[in-house]
Amino acid sequence: MTDPTYEFTRAITRRPSASITDGLRAEDTGTPDLDQMLRDHAHYVATLKKTGAEVVELPPLEDFPDAVFVEDTALCLPRGAVLMRPGAPSRMGEVAHMAPALRDFYDDVREIVGPGHIEGGDILVTGREILVGRSDRTDAAGVAELTRIVSDWGHNLREVFTPPGVLHFKTDCSLLDGDTILATQRLDASGCFDGYRVLHVADGEEAAANSIRFNQFVLMPAGFPRTAEMLDKAGFEVVEINNSECAKLDGGMSCLSLRF
Repeated sequence: MTDPTYEFTRAITRRPSASITDGLRAEDTGTPDLDQMLRDHAHYVATLKKTGAEVVELPPLEDFPDAVFVEDTALCLPRGAVLMRPGAPSRMGEVAHMAPALRDFYDDVREIVGPGHIEGGDILVTGREILVGRSDRTDAAGVAELTRIVSDWGHNLREVFTPPGVLHFKTDCSLLDGDTILATQRLDASGCFDGYRVLHVADGEEAAANSIRFNQFVLMPAGFPRTAEMLDKAGFEVVEINNSECAKLDGGMSCLSLRF
């Protein structure tokens, strides 16, 4: 039996648009280079395909600069998918563009109707539960509505809290296998991962926490050698992908795909 927490047969991605230079960011660290982002995105997609998975590549959405970060629009689970309700007003329209792609694969597609908000970047699905981090983009009402939906499919959901100043819960953590989590020390110190095996990113390499386990690979942002070495010694096959341009928009490895 495959483990649905990291073994996948499909992924959905979206090519960056020229409007990406207008994307949201917590602070201005420079304008993203579209050509570099396109090269990095192609490497990311090629790595997913290398596992044998089917990768759907959706076209750019010029009207939605942040649409490359597809993970925030939906939660994909074995029995169904849930369309999110982003907390950033400029991103709410992205969901309607993602819905048809999900309905191609799922018979049961539900949606967060509000008034709450929730984004996929705040949701970590482990082998035993769904962890949802409250953040500036995900509120209590959004978490409550998602809880009602996923309980129909037999999932337990636990609300946790994202550290102040951190955009999304998964900015600071990722799943390495059904019971192992890669995390920053600041997030692990909150106690949200009690009972799990937790591997810490190296000091000063906190941005490496947003990686993804996709079948045999761990895709992680390039430029964090001590964390990459730690993961290699722990037995994971690491693929490093340049993330310099997505990082200017607070984006990382998990943001760039929906995996199921």
